[in-house]
Amino acid sequence: MKAAGVKKTGLFWFTHDLRVEDNPALTKAAAEVDQLICIYCVQPKAISSAQQLPNQLSSKRQQFLFETLVDLDKTLEQQGQQLIVRFEYPLDVLPELITQYDFSHIYRSHNAGEYERKIWQTLRNRYAMIEFNQVDTHTLFEKSELPFALDELPQSFSKFRRMVEKITVKAPLEKPLLLPVGDSKNHNNWQAQWHNQFPEMAKNNQPIFRGGAKAGRAHLENYFTTNSASTYKETRNALDGDSLSEINYSTKFSPWLSNGSISPRQIIAQLHQYESQAGANDSTYWIFFELLWREYFQWYAHSHRAKLFKFNGIKNANPTTSFYPERFQKWCQGNTPFPIINACMKQLNATGYMSNRGRQLVASCFVHELNLDWRYGAAYMEQQLIDFDVASNWGNWQYLAGVGADPRGHRRFDLEKQTQIYDPERVFITRWGGDQHLENLDSRDTVDWPI
Repeated sequence: MKAAGVKKTGLFWFTHDLRVEDNPALTKAAAEVDQLICIYCVQPKAISSAQQLPNQLSSKRQQFLFETLVDLDKTLEQQGQQLIVRFEYPLDVLPELITQYDFSHIYRSHNAGEYERKIWQTLRNRYAMIEFNQVDTHTLFEKSELPFALDELPQSFSKFRRMVEKITVKAPLEKPLLLPVGDSKNHNNWQAQWHNQFPEMAKNNQPIFRGGAKAGRAHLENYFTTNSASTYKETRNALDGDSLSEINYSTKFSPWLSNGSISPRQIIAQLHQYESQAGANDSTYWIFFELLWREYFQWYAHSHRAKLFKFNGIKNANPTTSFYPERFQKWCQGNTPFPIINACMKQLNATGYMSNRGRQLVASCFVHELNLDWRYGAAYMEQQLIDFDVASNWGNWQYLAGVGADPRGHRRFDLEKQTQIYDPERVFITRWGGDQHLENLDSRDTVDWPI
């Protein structure tokens, strides 16, 4: 609570919580300070704990982020606030603001990224006089609710699920009734500057997703007005819809979940409301089940930290893979001898999205058929995926590469069998030109990536 007579100024650093509703970190800030400055830092180049991450994110990712920030800025403005967007590294811009505003408090959401963790720790060490607060907003459960210490995270998802699935998920919070005032005198200048700094977006007449909490909530509500949730378990493994406009074969919540435009608790609330009206079944449970998978990988990233990006993973295994530049490029372009892989990769490059089944197949192919260092595949997905989430992406790649949480070890998919199951009429392959590859792989030019 705010102390009477003492004016407190806070900084709110938005990261992967780009919403006002059900944002406990923002609610906490609103209750504790008198003036609040809100900022989001767009990295000038992509930053990751992975050395092999490309310098530039895809135009699809940038477009989705731009739309999300515009939506967040409008929402904050309606409450007398504004969003400062800076194209600088956080450790360059945040100290500048700390000096300018003499902050008493700094707030952010608890972030599973190792890069973000190191920045937070550096700031805490550098500014001991400031009160630092981070709150769990990206997960179903708070750290304090987990029935185990973080360093005792179960080694398998199955054990994790049995331990947490009976925990009651808290109801989502409403947006704060009133946000502390910001520094509106510079808002128009800031807004014009950051709008112009985003690169020209790719021309995309039929984008699958629009960024922002408003679009995310609309999709969430629309999904549960259909009966798709009651058939989710049967349709979730589809590679694509019946047409380019049909997307409800799976929930498609992940783009907005990934940057925090919607929260997992908001999804659970809508799911429970749907079940109370339409009835619960295996499919509606499976939506919760998949959110628990996501939850597991969030805490997996928090627990294992930098090991999330290591070649030998959390198991200290030694994959018998290397790096073949030509194979890697052909995989990225969808130009391999495997039509279903080509179709998935061309879909990704064109839309910024790929189904969950597709992601498993392309990862299995990358590691087991092409014998490539899994970290390159994970890094390419980080560049391309609109719904990129550091914990889910890198955790799942470790899982498929046999260096992560999978108790069975390597998961190698028979690509021909998978094609017969999920695309027997080759509709998906035909739609995305999966049969169109140019030449065979070349095994020359082996390059070892430095570990």
